[in-house]
Amino acid sequence: MSNKQGAVSELPIAHPAESITADYTTTLSQVLTQLDGKQVAQLVDTLLDMKAHNGTLFICGNGGSAANAIHLANDFTFGIHPQGNALKVEALAANSSILTCLGNDIGYQNIFSHQLKVKANKHDVLLVLSGSGNSENIINAIAQAQVLGMTTVGILGFKGGTAKPMLDQAFHFDVQDMQISEDTQVIIGHILMKALYQELKDV
Repeated sequence: MSNKQGAVSELPIAHPAESITADYTTTLSQVLTQLDGKQVAQLVDTLLDMKAHNGTLFICGNGGSAANAIHLANDFTFGIHPQGNALKVEALAANSSILTCLGNDIGYQNIFSHQLKVKANKHDVLLVLSGSGNSENIINAIAQAQVLGMTTVGILGFKGGTAKPMLDQAFHFDVQDMQISEDTQVIIGHILMKALYQELKDV
């Protein structure tokens, strides 16, 4: 469009958020194609077996993954079965008093493993949420779970890190993006919630 002086007006510059939105949603969609429904079904069966043995699901992660662990603990406590026949579940990052005590007294690398040493047994399941799979407190938690004979599961991003080969069941998304890695944690959690709801709704 020209003005009265014949100059051509410039086209509006796209807001950076537009391209970020397009790139993010495209990448997330591509990453989710890596998710195998049969692997999810295997984890559902693992959790149902855990429940049948009166076991507890322990979930841990750092930062955004810690928040996701607390989120999923809520979903697995109520969303699976609002009448009360859900899972026994604990997010290991939820109690700030315990975390600061253990971090101060025995080191941040032991904040999850020590809780498992005190609370967990062989009928329980550990679910670790980690972008890199290399956080020392995550690795120590897996190692402690192995000592106890627990089943270990992880949702991992990037290259899977040290955690991937240690786990009994690993959901690994090969993406170099922490935010999308954290998205996959909640998405799998929500799929599990819906699948477990179907399994338990009439029980």
